[in-house]
Amino acid sequence: MNIDFFDSKDVPQPRANIKIERLEAKPYPDGWRIKLMIDVTPFQDRPSLEVRVLTAQGREVAELSIIETMHRAMEFTVHVRGVSSPVGDYVVEADLYYDDRATPQDKQQIPFSIQPAAANN
Repeated sequence: MNIDFFDSKDVPQPRANIKIERLEAKPYPDGWRIKLMIDVTPFQDRPSLEVRVLTAQGREVAELSIIETMHRAMEFTVHVRGVSSPVGDYVVEADLYYDDRATPQDKQQIPFSIQPAAANN
């Protein structure tokens, strides 16, 4: 009798195969908070991530460090800082790394916008 603890697509992979599989950003109705959803390949060794939210002009408004995560599917809330209004275009950048954060093995980025209606609630 075989007992499978993982779905075949969820078999933990070695370091070399680990990638960011999903990166999403969803602004909360108030416009000042952003829900980030990050999924990574199932892993044998726990990866770390650096996540930044930047304005369209490249100014950092939020940052998040995830050190040796135990979860492959993650959700976080970050707060927009250092701007008078959160309305505008942004980019979320995520770097996945193991030993040296200066040399990530995978990078992803996605654009998103915070609309005026969201910021007025």
